[in-house]
Amino acid sequence: MRWQKDKMCETEGILRHPIDAEGWKPFDEQYPCFALDARNVRLALSFDGFNPFENISTLYSMWPVILIPYNLPPWKCMKAPFTFLSLLIPGPRSPDKEIDIYLQPLIDELNEL
Repeated sequence: MRWQKDKMCETEGILRHPIDAEGWKPFDEQYPCFALDARNVRLALSFDGFNPFENISTLYSMWPVILIPYNLPPWKCMKAPFTFLSLLIPGPRSPDKEIDIYLQPLIDELNEL
């Protein structure tokens, strides 16, 4: 889980991994202590809904919330064994603006780590 510090090679203008992106630089500048400690885990959070019954007329959906650790090398970080299903939000529709209610316990647990 230390790839981003130990093995990453920086080549200007080449994006091999999400942490090579311009979006990480302001974060690293704003939180230098976090950026310097290789033990800190960088996570991506992603969610998307689907109909588990494969029937468009059924008003039901599932919303998996996935965590992806970006501390792993690019050939591992997006592979299924290294992703974490952290929540499964059931419901008749998208959680939309209520997503924070579901995410708050996850955020609290991640802050405890």
